[in-house]
Amino acid sequence: MAELNFRKMRVAFQGEPGAFSEAAAVQLMGDGIRTVPRTTFDAAFGAIAERAADALLVPVENTLAGSVVRVYDLLLESKLEMCGETILPIEHQLMGMPGAKREELKGVASHPMALAQCERFFAANPQLKRIPAEDTAGSVREMMERGDKKFGAIAGRRAAGQYSAVILQENIQDNAENFTRFVLLLPPEEAKRYRGPDAKKISLAMRLAHKPGALLASLEPFANHGVNLLKIESRPIHGRPWEYQFYLDVEAEVPEHMEHALKEVAEATSELRVLGKYAAARR
Repeated sequence: MAELNFRKMRVAFQGEPGAFSEAAAVQLMGDGIRTVPRTTFDAAFGAIAERAADALLVPVENTLAGSVVRVYDLLLESKLEMCGETILPIEHQLMGMPGAKREELKGVASHPMALAQCERFFAANPQLKRIPAEDTAGSVREMMERGDKKFGAIAGRRAAGQYSAVILQENIQDNAENFTRFVLLLPPEEAKRYRGPDAKKISLAMRLAHKPGALLASLEPFANHGVNLLKIESRPIHGRPWEYQFYLDVEAEVPEHMEHALKEVAEATSELRVLGKYAAARR
């Protein structure tokens, strides 16, 4: 991404203050931004049109759980464009109220996915009841409001500072290779301003013609022009049973190679849409 001044930019995200998405926004854009929490992805996508935010940061895939399908559905409905990405390590912390002791806990709350990613911790502590919650950071807020030291929560480190909770045990996730990729979305004219010369990665959505060899014909141009296919995934098209939308991430060092490939792909597909162009995040 180009050198930008994001200070005071209002960035919407799904979740409560202290969520992983908020941490990702700060990681990508700096401490000077103003974050705008929204309860659902649908509400987050509407924040810019409602003039409640200037930008939107959303997760698109996790190394363990796969793609965030609701986000991809909303991307197709939206006119917003991807113009940046960041990769955040997902590290789960066991939290309690000040004065709480880990060995005295009776239950632990968090989002069901976070609970599932800490199986070894729960196996080692079978006395703990798992309590599903809507949001990781929200589970910490609710724990503090409840005021019972016998109940803890699992969330990212940022939530501890947000709600003055105490970390009782660090990094209790099962898999150290747990990462989530987030993308920055802006209206098209704004997105153009934030693309630098290192914006060589492109996300695409395409539909195929109903004929033999359609998928092969749509992918061959990438290989022929030296474009690296980073990801391909299919999703059902709503209202059209057994038809699929394909999502791709591609990257090329030479802009002309990408241009020639996309022109040929457009000719081989029934519909092709560029969801965004941006610099690839580096771990």
